[in-house]
Amino acid sequence: MFAIALILILFLVCSTVFCVLEAKFTEEGLETIRKTKKGVYAVLIVSTVVVTAINCVYTTGEQEVAFTMTFGKTSMVEEPGIHFKLPYVTSVYTESSTTQGLAIGYNPDNNESEAEDSLMITSDFNFVNADFYIEYRITDPIAYNFGSNDPDGILKNISQAAIRNTIGLYDVDSVLTTGKGEIESVVKSEIIAQMEQHSTGITIVNVSVQDTEPPTAEVSTAFNAVENAKQQADEAVNNAKQIESELIPAAEAQADAILQAAQATKTEKINQATQEVAEFNALYNEYIKNPETVKMQLYYDALEDILPNMEIIVGNDSKVIYVNNGEQVVTQQSASK
Repeated sequence: MFAIALILILFLVCSTVFCVLEAKFTEEGLETIRKTKKGVYAVLIVSTVVVTAINCVYTTGEQEVAFTMTFGKTSMVEEPGIHFKLPYVTSVYTESSTTQGLAIGYNPDNNESEAEDSLMITSDFNFVNADFYIEYRITDPIAYNFGSNDPDGILKNISQAAIRNTIGLYDVDSVLTTGKGEIESVVKSEIIAQMEQHSTGITIVNVSVQDTEPPTAEVSTAFNAVENAKQQADEAVNNAKQIESELIPAAEAQADAILQAAQATKTEKINQATQEVAEFNALYNEYIKNPETVKMQLYYDALEDILPNMEIIVGNDSKVIYVNNGEQVVTQQSASK
């Protein structure tokens, strides 16, 4: 449009100049002016035709998405290559379809942290510097150009809010160490959900945590010390578990041996007690029949247990003489007949 406007202006200027010249020159001069006028008009006409022909053609690349707009009506360009359009009244809009990136919390040119965007607070009220990188593609150029005033600004604001909200759900240990993968997934889901509420033509490809660290050197040193202590504690626990796995089987085997020995002793004691009960019952039955004889027998058995070297001599006069190691101990009248 600019080229054709320029040609029209030149045409009007030339026409005015020629009219002024024709009024001042004689017949011979007019002939020269007329020839010059025809040449200039021919050049302007050819230029107009060339510009118009150029304006009828446009191209789109493999890594571009495009659409045309004619009198306010939009139409997507489906395939890359050479395309034709109405000159001057049809506008062509192209956008890159490659994956683009948005850095949150740091400057991608020098990788320096930007505290205004990176400083965040965790669920346990600790401060961290968190840097994120949002990868996205423009998939709907119509919505990207006319769906909102600032699609890139909307993406940045939504990303910052999603990151801060998510970081606030996790403690400092998770943010700095083990929870990064889960945080990336949560942030991506929240950004996608929020972007669907706006007509931006942007599709989120990936969200990655570039770096997370304590905000000051002192805090960083303290955190590293805590992490080292945790690693040492884990190592000690693992060593204790290893020792436990070695000692428990031996202790269980020893316990089984003790239980088996106790069971054997129990069986032995029960058998012995059963035998003694049977002997006692037999002696009791004998005592019922001959109490004096059983008493005397028990008396002699007790003396034999107490004085194993004692000899018992029973005389014809029913006297009983007890001799211990050749010496007479006592003499008594026998109770048996």
